Amino acid sequence: MIDDSFAKPDITLTLDANGVIRSAVPSDALAEEGIDSWRGRVWGETIGPSVSPQILKMIEDMRQGGASSCFQVRQRLPSGRELPLEYTTVSLGPEAGFIAIGKNIQAISDLQSRLQLAQQERERDYWKYREIETRYKMLFDASTEVAVVVRVTNLRIVEANVAATKNLGLLPGPEFYPDMPPRDRKSFEAMLVKVREQGRAPGIALRLSGTNSQWSLRASLMNTNAGAFYLFQMTPMGASLATADAPGSPSVEDVIQRMLDGFAIVDREGIVRHTNHTFLDMTQIGAAGAVIGENIRRWLAHPGADILTILGIVQRHGGVRAMMTTLYGELGSNTLVEVSAVGDRAGDPEYVGLLLRDVTMRFAEARGAGGALLSPTPEAYPDDFSLEHLVRTSTEAIERKAVMAMLELCRGNRTAAAKRLGLSRQSLHAKLRKYELDGN
Repeated sequence: MIDDSFAKPDITLTLDANGVIRSAVPSDALAEEGIDSWRGRVWGETIGPSVSPQILKMIEDMRQGGASSCFQVRQRLPSGRELPLEYTTVSLGPEAGFIAIGKNIQAISDLQSRLQLAQQERERDYWKYREIETRYKMLFDASTEVAVVVRVTNLRIVEANVAATKNLGLLPGPEFYPDMPPRDRKSFEAMLVKVREQGRAPGIALRLSGTNSQWSLRASLMNTNAGAFYLFQMTPMGASLATADAPGSPSVEDVIQRMLDGFAIVDREGIVRHTNHTFLDMTQIGAAGAVIGENIRRWLAHPGADILTILGIVQRHGGVRAMMTTLYGELGSNTLVEVSAVGDRAGDPEYVGLLLRDVTMRFAEARGAGGALLSPTPEAYPDDFSLEHLVRTSTEAIERKAVMAMLELCRGNRTAAAKRLGLSRQSLHAKLRKYELDGN
């Protein structure tokens, strides 16, 4: 059944052909407002100062043309109260004037305001969620304990932190140790049953394939909108392969971490695979998890002596000694460093070790004593590394960086990037192929 009060108009106006109000009939809710006083006044004058010119023009067009229309205004009543009304006009003929029927839309207006507030609240909640997610990811990667998130339905790894990848080679995608020994598999499955029932379970000991030590495994259950997941936390029960050498021998990892020079291992693409604490200090980053997996050109990007130049020299000549360059920190610091690098094998190395020595103070003292401006040392380049080769390498590095920056500025639009670089589209494509940027 339809509510009659909803369909009944709140104000009904009869106007002549000149837009002058001849009668004004209020609903019972507005009977005390005294809108009868509007008789003889031009309708537009009664609406109030907040009426827009567009509404006034619409009223005038309707008066002259006789066309019906519908619009919303804030109607000022004789008592001074303002009310949101939606008027619908019906023409009575060119000379007879028209009728304006007004309906109170305060409830709709309140509903729209509440909807807008709800949308704003939802947006704030979304950004809070994103902030929590970012913090979780940073803590997850910074943890020295092996941690992996595994889907309950198929035991496939969804997330693995840096310690899990470094110590056990665990990566997202594959199943969590499908070739577990039968005895350990039985204990593992019994633990998972208890986790599903109680949310967590006491740790168990596992001897994992590919390791020569036992690991303690703890598990807890996480229920999310994306499904149910296990959080596995693992610690070695004894010495871990990644952090210990043969019995009685010094720990290589401990020595690397205590070095006063920065140290990093990168692959042939420049992706960081390992660092020490000094390198983290130089880059102004607090946790190794924020560096592992990033391209080192984020910090070594000085034209002519960037990571691409260094890796190119190592690939062709086997190593670099004391090449002068600049390392850029995350918080704005610029550190002058000497870089020495060598591959993991003589020809076509898969990984390159970088030793970065901070020489800022040494050259500042040299300048203070009247020394020469900073320049690469002779040992930075092999004997057959000619000036012509250096100029060409530097030019290519600068050109590559300029092309990358322009593509980023133009949001990948190659036509626009070519135009701003002063190149034809064909020339830009050739440079993209030359610098292996064609996939960007």
